Amino acid sequence: MADAKEINPGLKMLLELGPPVAFFIIYLRIRDEVFTFGGTEYSGFIVATLAFVPLLLVAMGILWWLTGQLSRMQIFTAFMVIVFGGATAYFNDERFFKMKTTLVYGFFAVILGIGLLRGKSFLAYVMAEMMPMKDEGWMILTRRLTAAFAVLAVANEVIWRTMSTDTWVKIETFGFPIALFIFLWWQIMALQRFVIEEKS
Repeated sequence: MADAKEINPGLKMLLELGPPVAFFIIYLRIRDEVFTFGGTEYSGFIVATLAFVPLLLVAMGILWWLTGQLSRMQIFTAFMVIVFGGATAYFNDERFFKMKTTLVYGFFAVILGIGLLRGKSFLAYVMAEMMPMKDEGWMILTRRLTAAFAVLAVANEVIWRTMSTDTWVKIETFGFPIALFIFLWWQIMALQRFVIEEKS
């Protein structure tokens, strides 16, 4: 596979975070409205979901065009968004899109867990080039991240089933990503002793 081309970090962040933020803004603007298409009424949440799917695909298309690569995680997430976004619209039921987050985090936990049971770190397979680290470090990080994904999956189920849609949208858009970012940053700092320094 060809190496990814470098692009402006700000532009990369915009392409990755722009669609979820756009979904949040669209939802806030139309959450109390009801739209009728083909004789069927759809809530503002479902219409915002339908707007999010093409926004995500366009952003990913631009990212692929500029860098020549997409990560497996990005491709899988896009696939889940398309499937569950489509199911949300087809069945006119917002629960499908809310469950998508549980399944994405749960899938990552299961895949990493399978690797651990085989004595391997699938995380190292994906990220080793970006952050060279000893095998022991990768195994520790993989175990911890597996647990984190499992916790996020359970948390999403509890939140969407017991709290308002407004609360879920805010936590989905900002809460989960920030929590995951802080967790990863904390773990990377804690595992610095395993990082392999590049020889000059």
